Amino acid sequence: MFSSERVATATWNFLRIALFSILALFLSCSSQQESERMFTITAEELQAQKLVYYSDYFSFIGSDDRGRVAFALDNNRGRDGDSWQAEHFVVLHDEKAGWQVVSGSGPYYNVTRQLETIPNSPDFSFEGTANTGLRIRSGTNVLELRISPVKVQIAEKRGLAEYRLGSAGATLIWRERTLTGRVIHEYLFLPAFNRLTRKYTGEFSDFHGIYASIENIGDLYIHTQKGAFFSPLIAKQEGFLFLKGQGYSLSSLNVSVRKSSFAPGFYRWPVWWEGSFAAGLDHYAFTGRITDRKTISNWVSGGFAMGIVKGSLVSAHETWTLYGLGELII
Repeated sequence: MFSSERVATATWNFLRIALFSILALFLSCSSQQESERMFTITAEELQAQKLVYYSDYFSFIGSDDRGRVAFALDNNRGRDGDSWQAEHFVVLHDEKAGWQVVSGSGPYYNVTRQLETIPNSPDFSFEGTANTGLRIRSGTNVLELRISPVKVQIAEKRGLAEYRLGSAGATLIWRERTLTGRVIHEYLFLPAFNRLTRKYTGEFSDFHGIYASIENIGDLYIHTQKGAFFSPLIAKQEGFLFLKGQGYSLSSLNVSVRKSSFAPGFYRWPVWWEGSFAAGLDHYAFTGRITDRKTISNWVSGGFAMGIVKGSLVSAHETWTLYGLGELII
């Protein structure tokens, strides 16, 4: 016969699993309702709710005679009722010196209550727009990023929500260096959502994003994800290619992780991708490998990291070198 202790333990384990399953089901249903609301809310309802979120993400890759530099600046802002928020996320990597200390990452006061345009912060100021050309200055970091008008390659809209991807030529002046290169710009507007003030579940699941420059003459952007939270607007696999003055959204995209590495939790970091896609009338194969990862956050069940990606892009007649940033939200 079973002892009372073993029965109690088994009962507790059963109850724990049952409670966890109920909680997971509740969170899944709640997440689905929140996702649906983003894409069905009307302008009148949004005006009454006063809950919105905007993001402009710039990923720069450039070079000079001293090597390549990668710089990423994510600019998020939102409104929740009668409060306004803003934050930067920023990283900078020198090919020879590694990851650099950069001031300005984190929340700051949106004192001007700007949403459609990026509000200035103590560390960064903005002049112009992505559509017309943009100049970003940072006195504390001794840098200036000059971006030509962005050519949009992917534009999606579901209800009031919007998502755009594009690229442009750019110049980064950092300290005494002038680096010529390219910027990939990612824009997002979500109504009935604001991650700066509220917690959500299932926003991203196993998200892998590659923001790569093709030898400073073009761009390749690819992302894959398993989460469905944003899927009515942002596809689970998506990307664009800008090469030889022409831009294409990707079709028949196939991406696989060929190698992964240890992470301090119940997950692993992707290290090496291989894939293929069609763009226009041509077919391409690519490889990408993380060579220098910077872990931003770890929450045991997953993590957030940025990394330098090196690889190649191959067509039937040519091969190009890829160099860029990888964003991992696992």
